[in-house]
Amino acid sequence: MAQANDGRPTGVGARIRELRALRDYSLRELAQRAHVSKSMLSDVERGERQPSEQVIAAVAKALRVNVSVLHGQPYIEQLRKDQLDRLITPLGVALDDWGIPPEDDAPPPRPLPELQQAIRTVQELRTVSEYGKLATGLPALLAEISYATLLHSTPGRDRELIHWLQTEAALGAFSVAYKFGYMDLARLSLARMASAAALSGDPRQVAAERMKRAQLSTDGPAMEQGLRLVKQGLRDLEDDGTAETRAVRGGLLLKGVQLYGVLGNADESNAYLQEAEGIANDIGETNHYLFVFGPTNVAQHAIAAAADRDEHGEALRRARAVHLPEGYSPARAGVYWIDRARAEALTAHPDDALESLVKAREVTPQQTRYHPTTRETVGTLLRARPRPSQELREYALWSGV
Repeated sequence: MAQANDGRPTGVGARIRELRALRDYSLRELAQRAHVSKSMLSDVERGERQPSEQVIAAVAKALRVNVSVLHGQPYIEQLRKDQLDRLITPLGVALDDWGIPPEDDAPPPRPLPELQQAIRTVQELRTVSEYGKLATGLPALLAEISYATLLHSTPGRDRELIHWLQTEAALGAFSVAYKFGYMDLARLSLARMASAAALSGDPRQVAAERMKRAQLSTDGPAMEQGLRLVKQGLRDLEDDGTAETRAVRGGLLLKGVQLYGVLGNADESNAYLQEAEGIANDIGETNHYLFVFGPTNVAQHAIAAAADRDEHGEALRRARAVHLPEGYSPARAGVYWIDRARAEALTAHPDDALESLVKAREVTPQQTRYHPTTRETVGTLLRARPRPSQELREYALWSGV
Protein backbone atom coordinates (compact mmCIF):
# COMPACT_ATOMS: atom_id res chain seq x y z
CA MET A 1 0.00 0.00 0.00
CA ALA A 2 1.20 3.49 -0.74
CA GLN A 3 2.40 5.54 2.21
CA ALA A 4 2.01 9.23 2.98
CA ASN A 5 4.98 11.29 4.10
CA ASP A 6 4.03 10.74 7.73
CA GLY A 7 3.83 6.98 7.27
CA ARG A 8 0.04 6.78 7.06
CA PRO A 9 -1.36 4.59 4.24
CA THR A 10 -3.02 6.39 1.38
CA GLY A 11 -5.44 5.33 -1.35
CA VAL A 12 -9.09 4.35 -1.60
CA GLY A 13 -8.82 1.49 0.90
CA ALA A 14 -7.20 3.66 3.55
CA ARG A 15 -9.81 6.38 3.12
CA ILE A 16 -12.61 3.82 3.41
CA ARG A 17 -11.12 2.50 6.64
CA GLU A 18 -10.74 5.98 8.10
CA LEU A 19 -14.32 6.96 7.23
CA ARG A 20 -15.65 3.65 8.54
CA ALA A 21 -13.98 4.42 11.87
CA LEU A 22 -15.48 7.91 11.88
CA ARG A 23 -18.95 6.43 11.28
CA ASP A 24 -18.28 3.81 13.99
CA TYR A 25 -19.17 0.99 11.57
CA SER A 26 -17.71 -2.46 11.94
CA LEU A 27 -16.31 -4.08 8.81
CA ARG A 28 -19.34 -6.36 8.66
CA GLU A 29 -21.79 -3.47 9.09
CA LEU A 30 -20.27 -1.42 6.29
CA ALA A 31 -20.19 -4.46 4.02
CA GLN A 32 -23.89 -5.06 4.68
CA ARG A 33 -24.77 -1.41 4.07
CA ALA A 34 -22.83 -1.38 0.79
CA HIS A 35 -24.10 -4.83 -0.32
CA VAL A 36 -20.57 -6.16 -0.78
CA SER A 37 -18.81 -9.09 0.86
CA LYS A 38 -16.94 -8.57 4.13
CA SER A 39 -13.87 -10.38 2.80
CA MET A 40 -13.71 -8.20 -0.31
CA LEU A 41 -14.07 -5.02 1.74
CA SER A 42 -11.34 -6.20 4.08
CA ASP A 43 -9.01 -6.83 1.14
CA VAL A 44 -9.81 -3.38 -0.27
CA GLU A 45 -9.04 -1.67 3.04
CA ARG A 46 -5.69 -3.48 3.28
CA GLY A 47 -4.82 -2.46 -0.28
CA GLU A 48 -4.76 -6.07 -1.45
CA ARG A 49 -7.68 -5.74 -3.81
CA GLN A 50 -8.73 -3.13 -6.34
CA PRO A 51 -12.43 -2.26 -6.20
CA SER A 52 -14.39 -1.39 -9.31
CA GLU A 53 -15.86 2.08 -9.70
CA GLN A 54 -19.29 0.61 -8.99
CA VAL A 55 -18.14 -0.98 -5.73
CA ILE A 56 -16.52 2.31 -4.71
CA ALA A 57 -19.81 4.08 -5.47
CA ALA A 58 -21.74 1.59 -3.33
CA VAL A 59 -19.34 2.03 -0.40
CA ALA A 60 -19.47 5.81 -0.80
CA LYS A 61 -23.25 5.64 -0.59
CA ALA A 62 -23.05 3.56 2.59
CA LEU A 63 -20.57 6.03 4.10
CA ARG A 64 -22.71 9.02 2.99
CA VAL A 65 -19.90 10.69 1.04
CA ASN A 66 -19.14 11.41 -2.59
CA VAL A 67 -16.93 9.07 -4.58
CA SER A 68 -14.56 12.02 -5.01
CA VAL A 69 -13.86 11.86 -1.26
CA LEU A 70 -12.73 8.23 -1.51
CA HIS A 71 -10.59 8.92 -4.54
CA GLY A 72 -9.09 12.08 -3.10
CA GLN A 73 -10.31 13.94 -6.19
CA PRO A 74 -9.91 16.33 -7.74
CA TYR A 75 -6.24 15.61 -8.30
CA ILE A 76 -5.33 19.17 -7.48
CA GLU A 77 -1.56 18.79 -7.47
CA GLN A 78 -1.60 16.91 -10.75
CA LEU A 79 -3.94 19.46 -12.28
CA ARG A 80 -1.67 22.27 -11.15
CA LYS A 81 1.35 20.51 -12.56
CA ASP A 82 -0.40 20.26 -15.91
CA GLN A 83 -1.62 23.88 -15.55
CA LEU A 84 -5.22 22.77 -15.95
CA ASP A 85 -6.61 24.07 -12.66
CA ARG A 86 -6.40 27.64 -14.01
CA LEU A 87 -9.01 26.71 -16.64
CA ILE A 88 -11.71 25.83 -14.13
CA THR A 89 -12.45 29.29 -12.70
CA PRO A 90 -13.20 30.96 -16.10
CA LEU A 91 -15.52 28.08 -16.90
CA GLY A 92 -17.42 28.59 -13.66
CA VAL A 93 -17.67 32.33 -14.26
CA ALA A 94 -19.09 31.75 -17.75
CA LEU A 95 -21.75 29.42 -16.35
CA ASP A 96 -22.59 31.90 -13.59
CA ASP A 97 -23.04 34.65 -16.22
CA TRP A 98 -25.51 32.49 -18.17
CA GLY A 99 -28.36 34.65 -19.49
CA ILE A 100 -26.97 37.94 -18.18
CA PRO A 101 -26.89 40.68 -20.86
CA PRO A 102 -23.34 41.54 -21.96
CA GLU A 103 -21.63 44.91 -21.62
CA ASP A 104 -22.75 47.58 -24.07
CA ASP A 105 -19.42 47.48 -25.93
CA ALA A 106 -19.38 43.66 -26.27
CA PRO A 107 -18.92 42.53 -29.89
CA PRO A 108 -21.96 40.87 -31.46
CA PRO A 109 -21.97 37.07 -31.65
CA ARG A 110 -21.04 35.31 -34.86
CA PRO A 111 -23.76 34.16 -37.27
CA LEU A 112 -25.48 30.88 -36.45
CA PRO A 113 -23.58 28.83 -39.09
CA GLU A 114 -20.28 29.89 -37.54
CA LEU A 115 -21.51 29.04 -34.07
CA GLN A 116 -22.57 25.64 -35.38
CA GLN A 117 -19.02 25.08 -36.58
CA ALA A 118 -17.67 26.12 -33.18
CA ILE A 119 -19.90 23.54 -31.51
CA ARG A 120 -18.68 20.87 -33.93
CA THR A 121 -15.18 21.64 -32.66
CA VAL A 122 -16.43 21.22 -29.09
CA GLN A 123 -17.87 17.83 -30.02
CA GLU A 124 -14.63 16.75 -31.70
CA LEU A 125 -12.60 17.67 -28.61
CA ARG A 126 -15.00 15.70 -26.43
CA THR A 127 -14.63 12.71 -28.75
CA VAL A 128 -10.85 12.64 -28.40
CA SER A 129 -10.92 13.59 -24.70
CA GLU A 130 -8.89 16.78 -25.16
CA TYR A 131 -10.35 18.37 -22.07
CA GLY A 132 -7.63 20.98 -21.66
CA LYS A 133 -8.24 22.41 -25.12
CA LEU A 134 -11.98 22.12 -24.56
CA ALA A 135 -11.82 24.05 -21.30
CA THR A 136 -9.66 26.75 -22.88
CA GLY A 137 -12.19 27.72 -25.54
CA LEU A 138 -15.47 27.09 -23.76
CA PRO A 139 -15.79 30.19 -21.52
CA ALA A 140 -15.74 32.62 -24.45
CA LEU A 141 -18.04 30.40 -26.50
CA LEU A 142 -20.52 30.05 -23.65
CA ALA A 143 -20.64 33.84 -23.29
CA GLU A 144 -21.06 34.33 -27.03
CA ILE A 145 -23.88 31.82 -27.31
CA SER A 146 -25.58 33.28 -24.23
CA TYR A 147 -25.54 36.67 -25.99
CA ALA A 148 -26.93 35.04 -29.14
CA THR A 149 -29.89 33.58 -27.25
CA LEU A 150 -30.92 37.12 -26.29
CA LEU A 151 -30.84 38.15 -29.94
CA HIS A 152 -32.87 35.13 -31.09
CA SER A 153 -35.70 35.31 -28.56
CA THR A 154 -38.57 35.13 -31.06
CA PRO A 155 -40.07 31.62 -31.18
CA GLY A 156 -39.00 29.78 -34.31
CA ARG A 157 -36.28 27.66 -35.86
CA ASP A 158 -33.40 30.03 -35.09
CA ARG A 159 -34.39 30.24 -31.43
CA GLU A 160 -34.48 26.47 -31.16
CA LEU A 161 -31.16 26.15 -32.98
CA ILE A 162 -29.29 28.57 -30.72
CA HIS A 163 -30.61 26.79 -27.65
CA TRP A 164 -29.58 23.45 -29.18
CA LEU A 165 -26.06 24.83 -29.56
CA GLN A 166 -26.20 26.17 -26.03
CA THR A 167 -27.15 22.71 -24.81
CA GLU A 168 -24.06 21.24 -26.48
CA ALA A 169 -21.81 23.96 -25.03
CA ALA A 170 -23.11 23.24 -21.53
CA LEU A 171 -22.54 19.53 -22.11
CA GLY A 172 -18.94 20.33 -23.05
CA ALA A 173 -18.54 22.18 -19.75
CA PHE A 174 -19.98 19.18 -17.92
CA SER A 175 -17.45 16.88 -19.60
CA VAL A 176 -14.53 19.00 -18.43
CA ALA A 177 -15.80 19.39 -14.87
CA TYR A 178 -16.72 15.72 -14.50
CA LYS A 179 -13.45 14.35 -15.84
CA PHE A 180 -11.39 16.63 -13.60
CA GLY A 181 -13.49 15.83 -10.54
CA TYR A 182 -15.22 19.21 -10.01
CA MET A 183 -18.65 17.80 -9.24
CA ASP A 184 -20.29 21.05 -8.12
CA LEU A 185 -19.30 22.63 -11.44
CA ALA A 186 -20.54 19.53 -13.25
CA ARG A 187 -23.95 19.90 -11.59
CA LEU A 188 -24.11 23.59 -12.50
CA SER A 189 -23.28 22.67 -16.10
CA LEU A 190 -26.15 20.19 -16.19
CA ALA A 191 -28.57 22.72 -14.69
CA ARG A 192 -27.65 25.07 -17.54
CA MET A 193 -27.94 22.23 -20.02
CA ALA A 194 -31.44 21.39 -18.78
CA SER A 195 -32.70 24.95 -19.24
CA ALA A 196 -31.31 25.14 -22.78
CA ALA A 197 -32.49 21.66 -23.79
CA ALA A 198 -36.07 22.53 -22.82
CA LEU A 199 -35.99 25.31 -25.43
CA SER A 200 -34.11 23.39 -28.13
CA GLY A 201 -37.15 21.69 -29.63
CA ASP A 202 -35.25 18.39 -29.43
CA PRO A 203 -36.58 15.80 -26.96
CA ARG A 204 -33.36 13.79 -27.37
CA GLN A 205 -31.40 16.63 -25.82
CA VAL A 206 -33.75 16.60 -22.84
CA ALA A 207 -33.16 12.85 -22.50
CA ALA A 208 -29.41 13.39 -22.81
CA GLU A 209 -29.47 15.74 -19.83
CA ARG A 210 -31.38 13.14 -17.82
CA MET A 211 -28.73 10.58 -18.68
CA LYS A 212 -25.83 12.81 -17.67
CA ARG A 213 -27.55 13.71 -14.41
CA ALA A 214 -28.02 10.00 -13.73
CA GLN A 215 -24.30 9.61 -14.40
CA LEU A 216 -23.59 12.01 -11.56
CA SER A 217 -25.76 9.86 -9.33
CA THR A 218 -23.10 7.14 -9.35
CA ASP A 219 -20.76 9.61 -7.69
CA GLY A 220 -22.71 9.92 -4.47
CA PRO A 221 -25.50 8.52 -2.33
CA ALA A 222 -28.27 9.16 -4.88
CA MET A 223 -28.27 6.13 -7.17
CA GLU A 224 -31.99 5.56 -6.71
CA GLN A 225 -32.52 9.09 -7.98
CA GLY A 226 -30.32 8.21 -10.95
CA LEU A 227 -32.59 5.29 -11.78
CA ARG A 228 -35.63 7.55 -11.58
CA LEU A 229 -33.96 9.87 -14.08
CA VAL A 230 -33.23 6.96 -16.41
CA LYS A 231 -36.83 5.76 -16.23
CA GLN A 232 -38.15 9.29 -16.73
CA GLY A 233 -35.91 9.68 -19.78
CA LEU A 234 -37.19 6.44 -21.27
CA ARG A 235 -40.82 7.41 -20.62
CA ASP A 236 -40.47 10.88 -22.08
CA LEU A 237 -38.47 9.89 -25.16
CA GLU A 238 -40.83 7.66 -27.06
CA ASP A 239 -39.35 5.23 -29.57
CA ASP A 240 -40.14 6.84 -32.92
CA GLY A 241 -38.21 4.22 -34.86
CA THR A 242 -35.34 6.50 -35.87
CA ALA A 243 -31.75 5.45 -35.24
CA GLU A 244 -31.07 8.73 -33.42
CA THR A 245 -33.85 8.25 -30.89
CA ARG A 246 -33.13 4.55 -30.43
CA ALA A 247 -29.44 5.29 -29.81
CA VAL A 248 -30.31 7.78 -27.08
CA ARG A 249 -32.74 5.32 -25.53
CA GLY A 250 -30.01 2.70 -25.72
CA GLY A 251 -27.67 5.00 -23.83
CA LEU A 252 -30.29 5.44 -21.11
CA LEU A 253 -30.68 1.67 -20.85
CA LEU A 254 -26.93 1.22 -20.42
CA LYS A 255 -26.93 3.78 -17.65
CA GLY A 256 -29.68 1.72 -16.03
CA VAL A 257 -27.50 -1.39 -16.40
CA GLN A 258 -24.76 0.32 -14.42
CA LEU A 259 -26.99 1.72 -11.69
CA TYR A 260 -28.93 -1.49 -11.13
CA GLY A 261 -25.60 -3.32 -10.98
CA VAL A 262 -24.29 -0.97 -8.30
CA LEU A 263 -27.48 -1.46 -6.30
CA GLY A 264 -27.08 -5.23 -6.51
CA ASN A 265 -30.19 -5.84 -8.64
CA ALA A 266 -28.74 -8.32 -11.13
CA ASP A 267 -32.11 -9.23 -12.67
CA GLU A 268 -33.03 -5.68 -13.64
CA SER A 269 -29.47 -4.96 -14.76
CA ASN A 270 -29.52 -7.97 -17.07
CA ALA A 271 -32.97 -7.06 -18.37
CA TYR A 272 -31.79 -3.58 -19.32
CA LEU A 273 -28.65 -5.05 -20.88
CA GLN A 274 -30.68 -7.46 -23.02
CA GLU A 275 -32.95 -4.65 -24.23
CA ALA A 276 -29.92 -2.53 -25.07
CA GLU A 277 -28.36 -5.45 -26.94
CA GLY A 278 -31.51 -5.81 -29.02
CA ILE A 279 -31.42 -2.15 -30.05
CA ALA A 280 -27.69 -2.29 -30.77
CA ASN A 281 -28.08 -5.33 -33.00
CA ASP A 282 -30.83 -3.54 -34.93
CA ILE A 283 -29.08 -0.20 -35.56
CA GLY A 284 -25.39 -1.19 -35.44
CA GLU A 285 -22.55 1.11 -34.45
CA THR A 286 -23.75 4.71 -34.12
CA ASN A 287 -22.47 7.99 -32.76
CA HIS A 288 -25.66 10.04 -32.58
CA TYR A 289 -25.36 12.81 -30.00
CA LEU A 290 -21.88 11.39 -29.29
CA PHE A 291 -23.41 8.52 -27.31
CA VAL A 292 -21.34 5.95 -29.25
CA PHE A 293 -24.13 3.42 -28.89
CA GLY A 294 -23.88 0.04 -30.59
CA PRO A 295 -22.77 -3.56 -30.11
CA THR A 296 -19.26 -2.56 -29.01
CA ASN A 297 -20.39 -0.17 -26.29
CA VAL A 298 -22.96 -2.69 -25.07
CA ALA A 299 -20.15 -5.26 -24.85
CA GLN A 300 -18.10 -2.77 -22.84
CA HIS A 301 -20.92 -2.43 -20.33
CA ALA A 302 -21.09 -6.22 -20.08
CA ILE A 303 -17.38 -6.20 -19.21
CA ALA A 304 -17.99 -3.62 -16.49
CA ALA A 305 -20.99 -5.58 -15.18
CA ALA A 306 -18.83 -8.72 -14.81
CA ALA A 307 -16.21 -6.70 -12.93
CA ASP A 308 -18.91 -5.32 -10.63
CA ARG A 309 -19.79 -8.91 -9.74
CA ASP A 310 -16.11 -9.48 -8.96
CA GLU A 311 -15.95 -11.91 -11.89
CA HIS A 312 -12.71 -10.59 -13.31
CA GLY A 313 -11.97 -13.73 -15.29
CA GLU A 314 -15.31 -13.32 -17.04
CA ALA A 315 -14.60 -9.61 -17.56
CA LEU A 316 -11.28 -10.48 -19.20
CA ARG A 317 -12.88 -13.15 -21.38
CA ARG A 318 -15.43 -10.64 -22.60
CA ALA A 319 -12.77 -7.97 -23.10
CA ARG A 320 -10.65 -10.28 -25.23
CA ALA A 321 -13.66 -10.99 -27.43
CA VAL A 322 -14.13 -7.29 -28.24
CA HIS A 323 -12.66 -5.93 -31.45
CA LEU A 324 -12.85 -2.16 -31.56
CA PRO A 325 -14.28 -1.07 -34.93
CA GLU A 326 -12.36 1.27 -37.19
CA GLY A 327 -13.12 4.89 -36.36
CA TYR A 328 -14.42 4.01 -32.90
CA SER A 329 -14.64 6.85 -30.40
CA PRO A 330 -11.22 7.44 -28.81
CA ALA A 331 -12.86 8.21 -25.47
CA ARG A 332 -14.70 4.89 -25.41
CA ALA A 333 -11.64 3.06 -26.75
CA GLY A 334 -9.59 4.52 -23.92
CA VAL A 335 -12.12 3.29 -21.36
CA TYR A 336 -12.01 -0.17 -22.98
CA TRP A 337 -8.25 -0.44 -22.52
CA ILE A 338 -8.47 0.88 -18.95
CA ASP A 339 -11.16 -1.66 -18.04
CA ARG A 340 -9.26 -4.43 -19.77
CA ALA A 341 -6.11 -3.51 -17.86
CA ARG A 342 -8.01 -3.75 -14.59
CA ALA A 343 -9.28 -7.24 -15.45
CA GLU A 344 -5.79 -8.34 -16.51
CA ALA A 345 -4.20 -6.97 -13.34
CA LEU A 346 -6.73 -8.79 -11.15
CA THR A 347 -6.28 -12.10 -12.97
CA ALA A 348 -2.48 -12.16 -12.61
CA HIS A 349 -1.59 -10.92 -16.10
CA PRO A 350 0.58 -7.95 -15.08
CA ASP A 351 2.48 -7.60 -18.37
CA ASP A 352 -0.75 -7.60 -20.36
CA ALA A 353 -2.26 -5.07 -17.95
CA LEU A 354 0.62 -2.65 -18.41
CA GLU A 355 0.41 -3.08 -22.17
CA SER A 356 -3.29 -2.22 -22.06
CA LEU A 357 -2.60 0.83 -19.92
CA VAL A 358 -0.01 1.98 -22.44
CA LYS A 359 -2.57 1.58 -25.23
CA ALA A 360 -5.08 3.62 -23.23
CA ARG A 361 -2.49 6.38 -22.86
CA GLU A 362 -1.81 6.31 -26.60
CA VAL A 363 -5.51 6.64 -27.43
CA THR A 364 -6.58 9.25 -24.86
CA PRO A 365 -3.65 10.44 -22.74
CA GLN A 366 -5.51 13.10 -20.75
CA GLN A 367 -8.48 10.88 -19.97
CA THR A 368 -6.21 8.02 -18.97
CA ARG A 369 -4.01 10.21 -16.78
CA TYR A 370 -6.97 11.43 -14.71
CA HIS A 371 -9.05 8.24 -14.69
CA PRO A 372 -9.29 6.81 -11.15
CA THR A 373 -9.24 3.23 -12.43
CA THR A 374 -5.89 3.89 -14.08
CA ARG A 375 -4.40 4.84 -10.73
CA GLU A 376 -5.94 1.93 -8.89
CA THR A 377 -4.69 -0.53 -11.53
CA VAL A 378 -1.19 0.92 -11.46
CA GLY A 379 -1.28 0.56 -7.67
CA THR A 380 -2.27 -3.09 -8.03
CA LEU A 381 0.63 -3.72 -10.41
CA LEU A 382 3.11 -1.99 -8.11
CA ARG A 383 2.00 -4.08 -5.14
CA ALA A 384 2.23 -7.28 -7.17
CA ARG A 385 5.91 -6.79 -8.00
CA PRO A 386 8.64 -6.42 -5.36
CA ARG A 387 10.85 -4.79 -8.00
CA PRO A 388 8.68 -3.01 -10.60
CA SER A 389 10.05 -2.66 -14.10
CA GLN A 390 11.37 0.64 -15.31
CA GLU A 391 8.38 0.94 -17.66
CA LEU A 392 5.93 0.46 -14.80
CA ARG A 393 7.76 2.97 -12.61
CA GLU A 394 7.72 5.53 -15.40
CA TYR A 395 4.01 4.93 -16.01
CA ALA A 396 3.30 5.31 -12.30
CA LEU A 397 5.12 8.65 -12.24
CA TRP A 398 3.24 9.80 -15.34
CA SER A 399 -0.15 8.90 -13.86
CA GLY A 400 0.61 10.52 -10.51
CA VAL A 401 0.56 7.33 -8.43
